[in-house]
Amino acid sequence: MIQGKRVIALIPARGGSKTVPLKNIKPIAGKPLIAYTILLAQRMEEVDRVIVSTDDERIAAVALEYGAEVVMRPEELARDHSLAIDLIRYHIQQLRQEKEEATYMLYLEPTCPMRTKQDIQQCLTLLEDSEQGYDSVATFSQAELNPHRSWKLVNGSPEPFIEGANPWLPRQQLPEAIQLNGAVYAFQMDMIKPDSPHLLPGKLGAVLIPRENSIDIDDELDFIIAQSIMEKRMKNDSDL
Repeated sequence: MIQGKRVIALIPARGGSKTVPLKNIKPIAGKPLIAYTILLAQRMEEVDRVIVSTDDERIAAVALEYGAEVVMRPEELARDHSLAIDLIRYHIQQLRQEKEEATYMLYLEPTCPMRTKQDIQQCLTLLEDSEQGYDSVATFSQAELNPHRSWKLVNGSPEPFIEGANPWLPRQQLPEAIQLNGAVYAFQMDMIKPDSPHLLPGKLGAVLIPRENSIDIDDELDFIIAQSIMEKRMKNDSDL
């Protein structure tokens, strides 16, 4: 709980990954990938329930082994083009039907195992700050490519993506740019309406975190990079 308000951590983990089959349970530094997100959420006093949403019995078995609740999602919510907001609506509806009165939900993708306890706590603290009045909070990092340096093809010729931008300016003179990194999404559950277009409704707050904490694992190269970083971290943190 945070200030007497219950918090649900929802971890989405479908079994249909195309780039790396069953990547959510692929081992990384001695544990299945999804285990890092489950264990982190379990260690947090603020989190009251840790729920893994999956369509795959093998992922379900691993999640249960590491102590998470498991909910098997419908097939239509586990396809390549299924939307996160539809999955979230489904689980909030299920939770309300079972009389769960949680105020906040954390949406924690297992492919971001480098997020830290502090990253999540900052999101929840900002969400709970009544003076700020945020309905949702997410983690951001410095943009890998400043949009003022982006280009587009127009009739075969490259032009600055932002009209009037000077892509040749030194980095120090470019306006600051950040990007949503997917490490942590936090929101008031009752703000998710039937017509909500995405999982960050209402007034949105931002927590900036180091790029290293937001590595998103999509392919084999990402696994190699994450493995190296995780092994270094494990030397300094026995809980990982």
